[in-house]
Amino acid sequence: MRVRWITHGQADKLLKQINLPWMVDVCRFALATGARANEILSLTWDNVDEGRKLAWVTSDNSKSGKPRALPLNDDAMSVIADRRGSHRRLVFTRGTDRQISQVDARALNRACEAAGIHDFRFHDFRHTWASWHVQSGTPLFILKELGGWETVEMVKKYAHLNADHLAQHANVVTFWSQQQAEKKKAA
Repeated sequence: MRVRWITHGQADKLLKQINLPWMVDVCRFALATGARANEILSLTWDNVDEGRKLAWVTSDNSKSGKPRALPLNDDAMSVIADRRGSHRRLVFTRGTDRQISQVDARALNRACEAAGIHDFRFHDFRHTWASWHVQSGTPLFILKELGGWETVEMVKKYAHLNADHLAQHANVVTFWSQQQAEKKKAA
């Protein structure tokens, strides 16, 4: 399984290179929520609860076919505020009345090239979001729920990015350091 992610600095650089305002908003929202392209592009205002900071991915727009809550952090709420009033029904549009059917891969590829980022696709924003969560200590079970994955096995591919949970157990079995500590105690 391919896991490609970028750093915060690379993400900032990439966003500055995208020349389509709607595409910048879609990418910002993806980085803030980990939502899939279809979940973002099909999002309607009636499925956004700004008061509770939630969006609802409907069963017909989710990969699993099951509806789920999409928590909106402050970055996602900023995108929502920026999009407010842009369309009566759809959150993300190109300024027309039609729903966007797919992200603009050419614009993303040009921006990646300009930012010096290689081998990066739109779905990698989801990998980036998940990687950032793991690196910040989000437990895998919580990440599973946040990202709408079916099993913890599906999110284990990110586990190697943060070994902090292992560090607390590393000194459980030692030999030489215990001997040194005992010698110091005796002295």
